[in-house]
Amino acid sequence: MTLTTEENTTDLAPVCTVRGLRVGLTHRPGVDVVDGIELALRPGEVVGLVGESGSGKTTVGTAMLGHTRTGAEIESGAVELEGNDILGLAPDEIRLLRGEEVAYMPQDPAAALNPSIRIGRQIVELLELRGIDTAEGRLARAREGLREVALPDDDEFLGRYPHQLSGGQVQRVALAMAFLPRPKVLVLDEPTTGLDVTTQTMVLETMHRLCETHGVAALYVTHDLAVIGNIADRVAVMYAGRIIELGRREQVFEAPTHPYTRALLDAIPHVSQARRLTGIPGSTPAPGRRPGGCRFHDRCAFATPACGEQEPAPVEVAPGHEVRCLRTGEIGSWDINLGRAVDREVPAEREVILSVTGLDVSYGRTQVVHDVSFDLARGECVALVGESGSGKTTISRSIGGLHRQWTGSVVFDGHELAGSARRRPVEDRKRIQYIFQNPYMSLNPRHTVGEIVRRPMELFGLAKGKKATARVEELLDAVALAPSVMSLRTDSLSGGERQRVAIARALAAQPEILVCDEITSALDVSVQGAIVELLERLRTQRGISMLFVTHNLALVRSIADRVDILQGGRLVESGPVVRVMEDPQQDYTRTLLDNTPRID
Repeated sequence: MTLTTEENTTDLAPVCTVRGLRVGLTHRPGVDVVDGIELALRPGEVVGLVGESGSGKTTVGTAMLGHTRTGAEIESGAVELEGNDILGLAPDEIRLLRGEEVAYMPQDPAAALNPSIRIGRQIVELLELRGIDTAEGRLARAREGLREVALPDDDEFLGRYPHQLSGGQVQRVALAMAFLPRPKVLVLDEPTTGLDVTTQTMVLETMHRLCETHGVAALYVTHDLAVIGNIADRVAVMYAGRIIELGRREQVFEAPTHPYTRALLDAIPHVSQARRLTGIPGSTPAPGRRPGGCRFHDRCAFATPACGEQEPAPVEVAPGHEVRCLRTGEIGSWDINLGRAVDREVPAEREVILSVTGLDVSYGRTQVVHDVSFDLARGECVALVGESGSGKTTISRSIGGLHRQWTGSVVFDGHELAGSARRRPVEDRKRIQYIFQNPYMSLNPRHTVGEIVRRPMELFGLAKGKKATARVEELLDAVALAPSVMSLRTDSLSGGERQRVAIARALAAQPEILVCDEITSALDVSVQGAIVELLERLRTQRGISMLFVTHNLALVRSIADRVDILQGGRLVESGPVVRVMEDPQQDYTRTLLDNTPRID
């Protein structure tokens, strides 16, 4: 049996219904990517599809357009659009339907826009392909579409190239292009991942308004439960290719019943309280490696021997709320406050290890950071927070010696740091280590994990030979990776595992300061929880100081001692996290807090 969506959240009939969908691997008969998927989407409704990476969310979303990635195929089931199964259509008919009836918005819309064609021309070409209106009519529709997403519709904006737009503007251009043909269904695949909270709120509000205005049914694919808690009408939780909990938003967030759903919610940081963030043990099993019985039982704290033997059938725990769990009703109620932690207190006496004074940073002739001053104490975590373009990463790169065009004073342990890492003594480069945002780009894909982690030891003369190998094993254990990954290359690892390798590489230099640049922005909440737990252990056990760059104020509440708020390259508010969060003095800080998604 499979989970269904019998509960009507409105009186409207579904515009799109997924029935018994199964997607398998072409080269491995009998191995499913997703199986038994059943969903119903109604006009104007947003259904959130959530789960860790590898759970099958994007596979379900693309299958609604009759598409699968290379190596996969739709083996059975139906995707009915107003009663007609689109999976039974010929390829040419499906291509005509895509964008016209079912639209898709990818995670990175910048990659979907042609960088060599102006924005206005791309929108007009879309309308040309759909055979819409005359040339004048198409241009008028293009301007109307931009106005709908709160973007300028003048000739100057239409004449820009994609690289001349901010991340939020690119997202809204993609939304405008998705809505212009007036589709019946919209599939959004992680459309706000990596955006700052203000831009994210703007994009989400625009999307939600357009869905309501035009009666579009939306499937919102994401790993960010906090976002879903604010925009979705119903929530479907996926794990290892199955929907394991489905219900109205308030049912799933106020009374989560499946242990996996609860574990995801426990990993979400809250802006209103500090949390003991932890990850879920283990990782999502890949197709072909999924256990029998309940697919979550090998990671579940409530599992019994029966859970590994019997596949759970759906159980209705409330009208419209169904769960796949053998122990439904036995594991007690869930309390959002169980993971609450005591807010950190900043001691009166601080041993300052890094002091930044009057920092001005430029790119060419453009100054982007203006007179910024702050400090960092030994064993302390200071967060740099602000919107995209506020100067967070520019400041961190200047401190790390990765950007040379700056003036001011950066004093580390009593002495001035040179502007460029190349001009700094080896000891300074060793003691300050930088962890980049994107672990896919920051690790050499030609090297094994062992070689990557060993390299700093060789570079700084810390260890070699058997001693270095033993040290690599220790570091991998410290970041919760098995010694067996030493022989693997990074393309065999998940995003969270790659980020742990990046942390292990930084630790191999025996640093005193870690500069963490948005290192959890694109990670699942469960992986983020594991990374935060690891960093907290390093801070408390080894006395490592951290400069933590992020746009996530909720995460700041759980990881940082002090926070510095940046706006337009200027420091506008600074202080202990609790004081800034609960009694912000600047309107800009209040705006950031107001735009931070909340589930409490």
